Amino acid sequence: MNYIKNIILFSLLVVIASCSKSDSQGPTGVSELPEAPVAPEEPVVSITDNELLDITQETTFKYFWDYAHPSSGAAKERYHPSYPDNDANTVTIGGTGFGLMAILVGIERNYVSRAEAVNRLETIVSFLESADRFHGAWSHWVDGNTGKVIPFSALDDGGDLVETAFLVQGLICVKEYFKNGSTAEQALANKADELWKGVEWNWYTQEEDVLYWHWSPANGFAINLALKGYNETLITYVLAAASPDYSISKSVYDGGWASNGTFISSNNAYGFPLLVKHSGSEQLGGPLFFSHYSFLGLNPNGLSDEYVNYGEASINHSKINYNYAIANPKNYKDYGEDCWGLTASYSRNTDGSLGYAAHAPNNDLGVISPTAAISSIVYTPEESLQALQYFYGKKEELLGTAGFYDAFSPQYNWVADSYLAIDQGPQIIMIENYRTGLLWNLFMQNDAVTVGLTKLGFTYEN
Repeated sequence: MNYIKNIILFSLLVVIASCSKSDSQGPTGVSELPEAPVAPEEPVVSITDNELLDITQETTFKYFWDYAHPSSGAAKERYHPSYPDNDANTVTIGGTGFGLMAILVGIERNYVSRAEAVNRLETIVSFLESADRFHGAWSHWVDGNTGKVIPFSALDDGGDLVETAFLVQGLICVKEYFKNGSTAEQALANKADELWKGVEWNWYTQEEDVLYWHWSPANGFAINLALKGYNETLITYVLAAASPDYSISKSVYDGGWASNGTFISSNNAYGFPLLVKHSGSEQLGGPLFFSHYSFLGLNPNGLSDEYVNYGEASINHSKINYNYAIANPKNYKDYGEDCWGLTASYSRNTDGSLGYAAHAPNNDLGVISPTAAISSIVYTPEESLQALQYFYGKKEELLGTAGFYDAFSPQYNWVADSYLAIDQGPQIIMIENYRTGLLWNLFMQNDAVTVGLTKLGFTYEN
C-alpha cells in the first residue's frame, strides 16, 4: 500500500526535469558519468570505521541544519545541490520529525551548541504550532513560509497520519531530551509534548478496527488507505495507543496492523525466516525503509507482540537484502558483500533521467541507495560497515555536501546527485542508535509510550 505514495511522489518529481543545467550534466540534474573506459581508480585511503561513522553523521547533519528551510527551520522535502530547486518551500512533515532527532545528535556530537539547537528547535516547534492541522494531524507537505498544506496528490490535501507519526517520534525525543533542562528548555519540551498530544488518532479509525492514512475537509476518507502490516507504519499504532486523550483500543491494532495474525509469514530466503508478509513483496522482503522509519525511536531489540519479534524480523529483512545482492540474480555490476542496499529512493529512468522507485528484490533496477545499508547498521553492523567503506571509497562520486547522495548505479555509471530528507534522516539517527542508543533511550523512556506499548501487549526493552 505504501507504494501508492511512492509512485505519486515520482509524478511530482518529474517537474524538476525542465530546470536548466550546466554543460556537464543532463537536463534532470543527474550526473551522467562517462560511458567510455575510465582510468584505474586511485588507491583508497585507509580510514577507520569510527572515523567513517563520524564523517557520515557530520555531513548528513548538514541536510537538517545548513539546508533546512530558512524561515521555518523545518526539513525541506529534497535538496539538489546542482541546480535551482523549483519547490524550495516544500517542507516534509515526516522528514522534519527525523530532523528533530538529527539535531539532538548534533548537540551530542558537538556539531552545534546546545543553545543554537534550542533556538532552532523553538523555531521549528513554533512553525508546527501554526501550521495547518486536520483533527490534530499535519499534512504530508507544508509550505515552509505559510504553514499551509501543499497537496501531495489530488485527494491528499489534508491530514497524513503516518507522516504525523514520524514527526511525533521526533517531538517525543525532544520532550525527553530537554524536560529537565533550563527554563527555556523545559518550555520547549512542554510545547513539543502538547503538540503531539493534540493528534486525534482515534478520528482516523472511521470507528472501525483499523487506522486510515488520510483525511481532509474536502475529500474526507476518499483515499481509504488502511494501515496494515508489514510496512513502515507500525509506529502509528504505538503512538495512537499511547495518546492520553485520543487513544485507540487494542482491537484496532489487532484488526488493523496485525490483521489478526494473518500478516505472519512462513517464507524463508537465503536461510533467514522472513517472519512477516512484507506489503507487496512476500518472498524476499520489501524496501529496507520498512525496517527503518518506525524504529528510529521505537527500539526493535526485544520488541515483541503476540505475533512476531520485530527485532528478529528487522535483522532478517536486512540480511535477506544483503544476501540478495551477493546472489545478484540480475548480474548487475558491483553488487556484492560491499555494495548492497535496496530501498525507496531516487532512481534511474530507462533514458538515464532522474526518477523515483521503491527498490526491493522484486523491483531491482540496478540502483543502490546508500541509506539502505547505512541505516541498517543496527541490524547488520559488519555488513553495513563494509558497504559504508565501499561508498567512501568512491567518495569523489558519491559523497556530497549533505552526506552520501541518494542513489547510484554502477551498472549504468549513474549518480543521483540529490538528497531526500526521509533518506538522510535515518542514516544519522540509526548510526547514533548503533553507537550510543540515544534516540532509542529517549523515546522508550517516555511514560506515554510505555503505556501504549503495554496496552497493545508488547514486551520491550527500555
